[in-house]
Amino acid sequence: MSMFGMLDTAASGMRTHRVWLNAVSDNIANISTYRPMDEAAYQPRYVDAQSLPGANGQYNGANGGVGVRQILFGDPEGRVIYSPDHPLADENGLVRAPDTDLGEQMTQLMMAQRSYQSNSTVILRAKDMYQQAMQIGRG
Repeated sequence: MSMFGMLDTAASGMRTHRVWLNAVSDNIANISTYRPMDEAAYQPRYVDAQSLPGANGQYNGANGGVGVRQILFGDPEGRVIYSPDHPLADENGLVRAPDTDLGEQMTQLMMAQRSYQSNSTVILRAKDMYQQAMQIGRG
């Protein structure tokens, strides 16, 4: 096991959570993106993460980590909204909107942000620990 294994594990978490933060940010930014009925609605993105095997090939956390397995997309049908004054409305006054819940996205944003911060803190603490270890014997 590498001496810097915890750094590798925390860095993998930061990379994965950055992808998650970007996906949630896009979903929130496009929550009011309306499209004509003959087009697909904005499809919210969801990150599917997975554990990565450690140095010994096991999923026990020893130099393992986490990675993005795939990006999943929401329903292209979205929600149909009656808005006859909207410039993209069809002859029946209907437009497509993404099937995205702002409350759920804000919760996802907070979880991803906290997880990113936790991994960042691990890296900072490990850096401090390694610096102090290098000072041993320099007395």
